[in-house]
Amino acid sequence: MSSEVLVARPHYDSRAVAQGVPVKEPRVELDAPLPSSGSATAGYRSAKYSPAEWFSNYHTILEQAGTNRHEAGSIQRESRALYQDTEAATVTTQAEGTRLLGERLQEIHYWKSELQQHIHQLLADTESLSALKTRLEKALDATETTYAIATDNLNCRARRLGPDLVRDTVEEELVKEVDLIRSVQALLKRTTAQVVSQIKMNREAKQTLELDWSDKYQAYNLDDRGGRYSNMSPDTQHHPSSASMQDQVCNGTSWTKFTQDNLSTALQEEQATNSLRLLVEQVLQDTTHDLRVQCSSVDRAFSQRCAELIEAKTQLEMKLAQILEQIGAQERSIVAVQQAIHNKEAPLRVAQSRLYLRSLRPDMELCRDEPQFSLEGELRQLDATLASLLLQLSEARGSLSHLEESRMTLEKDISCKTRSLFIDREKCMTRRQRYPAVSTLSGY
Repeated sequence: MSSEVLVARPHYDSRAVAQGVPVKEPRVELDAPLPSSGSATAGYRSAKYSPAEWFSNYHTILEQAGTNRHEAGSIQRESRALYQDTEAATVTTQAEGTRLLGERLQEIHYWKSELQQHIHQLLADTESLSALKTRLEKALDATETTYAIATDNLNCRARRLGPDLVRDTVEEELVKEVDLIRSVQALLKRTTAQVVSQIKMNREAKQTLELDWSDKYQAYNLDDRGGRYSNMSPDTQHHPSSASMQDQVCNGTSWTKFTQDNLSTALQEEQATNSLRLLVEQVLQDTTHDLRVQCSSVDRAFSQRCAELIEAKTQLEMKLAQILEQIGAQERSIVAVQQAIHNKEAPLRVAQSRLYLRSLRPDMELCRDEPQFSLEGELRQLDATLASLLLQLSEARGSLSHLEESRMTLEKDISCKTRSLFIDREKCMTRRQRYPAVSTLSGY
């Protein structure tokens, strides 16, 4: 049996170690000789720690455990405080995010309403401009009718004859009407082009607003869906890279400015549409008024000209009747003169025969006695009478020729007046009854 080595156990307070109070190690006398049992125990002592090492190791373990426990308690307190703080911050942050999403939804809804209002306004403006464009086109078509009537009147009046082919008031008014129609057509075409251009710009502005409204509609639905999320929502997921996806988008100021610029452009187009609408109405009103005024001027000129033609034709016909009557009287006078000349043939033959017989008297019987003087006087008288009758017959025939010329001239002039009156009254004025009404010229 080996001999035992008895060492006094040092006093060690385990509670002090557990509480982290440093424990004073017992003093060990290292230079005191230890009893030995001899060489028989040498192999058992060489591989074992000394009691001091054992106590040191045990003390180190306890001290480390106390330190770890103390650190764990501190970490637990910090974790509890951090948990409570972060929980409150998370709730506050989430509530703030929900509130901001709600405000964002209200803002998006406001701009959506503004966009929708201007979209409807642009749509109404475009429809009104389309209606005005139709009116302008109808008014332009109506001017083609007026132009055809005016040019037809000019062409018809170009077929007048002789002295009636005159540049009178009617022709001057017709030329004015043609020029007016041409200027009105040019104005209507320019106005139509402006309306078409404005319709195009309205549609472009409306398309821009619709795209912006569509984007805001999607954004509203997404934000509304995100605002309805809660910690109990089953359809939430982790999206670690969602925050980095916002790096390339605009900020709030540029977002608002983008919509405001679109609305400003739309407002400008609406104002331009209102101005153009007033312009088109004024153009249609003015052109219709000008055309109708000129039409009335032409109609008055035609009426006045027809009255002049009727009066001239009446006077010519009255004069022709007088000429015809005078021609008849002159013909009767010529017949009477011719009869008178014929009646003088027998007395002339008798007187000449008597003188011829008396010229056959012989010798002294051929004297100039009273019968001879009487027969010679009778012969001279007959010759003078025949000469005067022949002269009167020549003058009567010349007068009859002049009367015939006057008759032909009158008949020709009456024919011209009749043709001119037919052209103006039956052709032109009848055609002008088809002149478009005010409503047609206004595009209705």
